[in-house]
Order: sequence, then structure tokens, then C-alpha cells
Amino acid sequence: MKKWVTGTFAAASIFALTACGSDNSAGEIEESEDGEPVELIVGASNVPHAEILEQAQPLLEEEGVDLVIETYQDYVLPNQDLDAGEIHANYFQHVPYLESQNADEELGYDLANAGGIHIEPIGVYSKKYDTLDELPDGAEIIMSNSVADHGRILTMLEAEGLIKLDPEVDKTVAEISDVQENPKNLEFVADVEASLLVQLYENEEGDAVLINSNYAIDAGLNPIEDSIAREDEDSPYVNVIAVNSGDEENEAVQKLVEVLTSEEIQDFILEEWEGSVVPVSGE
Repeated sequence: MKKWVTGTFAAASIFALTACGSDNSAGEIEESEDGEPVELIVGASNVPHAEILEQAQPLLEEEGVDLVIETYQDYVLPNQDLDAGEIHANYFQHVPYLESQNADEELGYDLANAGGIHIEPIGVYSKKYDTLDELPDGAEIIMSNSVADHGRILTMLEAEGLIKLDPEVDKTVAEISDVQENPKNLEFVADVEASLLVQLYENEEGDAVLINSNYAIDAGLNPIEDSIAREDEDSPYVNVIAVNSGDEENEAVQKLVEVLTSEEIQDFILEEWEGSVVPVSGE
């Protein structure tokens, strides 16, 4: 399986580098003058982020903000382009991922959380088993290579009774090495690009696959009906609007967050995804 994953990851990386992101430099966010609309370029994952932004476009137009949406299919380029000034903001990542990106000295990012919008509970999917209890001894569990997601995945598996983590570890940053009890001798495969997880599930790789809801929904899966287990809706992994530090006070950015956390948009999220995506207050 690992040979297949490596080859596919390379192809996916080339596609992401050539097919995603903005072609034009966004520059600094302009302030409104004489009632003219302000252009705000926001990078987003296709689902649900870009779809939510599309619902917000007419509302923002009424507030004098011309929202331009740039779609991405990976978790790397949106922050690269934001840091480089190719876009003004992005909407794809949760707080621990944003914090881990800022903490990476090699990246050198200084990004800020402008406001929380929604939560996407991670689900466990399997073509072979209908419940977690059915997983056999030595079951292969496939998960994203995003270290920022490992803590939430392991915490969910602990809550389901499959493992026990070191009680001294901060669960938001837990790693596989922090698993102290593993009665079913689960084998974790944690070197897979997140965008490939659905394909591995469809190919019946492993015994269970942990898939982020945005990728599941984008591939036509229903996280509520198709998953055999799902992260609690009170997950702290809130997806946020991220900007370069200092831009969180920009008027257009604040209007974006206000609209996305408005009753109209939150009702849309609830009606459209029926619990697969959960809105938050943004506070």
C-alpha cells in the first residue's frame, strides 16, 4: 500500500502546485473610499468552505465587500499564498493546525485567527466493518499525515474505548507514541496526504480510514450516514478565517467574519449539511 500512496501523493502534489491558488498578487487589503466596494480575496477548500463563502457573497456585497473566492485542494498552498500576499485571507484550517504552522520556524508565518466559523467532525470509515467493535486484532488504521490532526483523532479513538493515551500528555498535541494502551494492537498508518484518504477508503485499503468531513463531503460521502463513528460535535477544532497578523482588525475582514457567523449563514450550514458541518458562534 505504501508504494501506491507515495506515487499518488507525488502526482497529487504536482497537480496542487499547477492547478490551485491565485495567479495574481492580492496585495494589501484596501480600505473603503467614497463608498466603493473593497475587494477581498479569500482562499478556501472546495467543500464546505467555498460553498459557505458563495452564500456569503451577496450579503457581503451589501456591506461594500467584493468577495473573490480562490479554491484549493490541499492544506499547504493556502497558507503559502496568504503569507506571500497572493490572497488576503483563507478559510480551510482549524486552530491547532494554524498554531502549528505559526510555530514552524522554517515556514516563518505570522498568521492570525480572525474568527471561528464552523467545526467539521472527523469520521471513521470502513468498507469491511459496520462498527468499531468489529475491528479485528491488528487492524490497520489509516489517518492523515497532518500532525495537527493526530491529537483529535487519537482523542476520538480513546473516547470510543479503542486506546488509552498517556494521561500526562496534552491531547490536542498527542502523537501515536503517546498511546499507552492498545488492546486491539491497532496498527496506525499516518503518512497519507489528507486529500488521498477517500480514495484509499474506496479502494478498501486498511481496515478503517479517518477522513476529514470536507474531503468526505466533496467526494459524495455523507459523514453521518457513511461513517461508522464520528467525532463529537463539541470538538475544539474550529475552522477559522486566517489572515496575516494585523489584518484581523481590517474592516473588510471583520465584515466577512460577521456575515459568516450571522444567523442566515449558520442556518444555511445546518440545513445544507445536517450535522456533518456544525456552525459556531465565532466568539
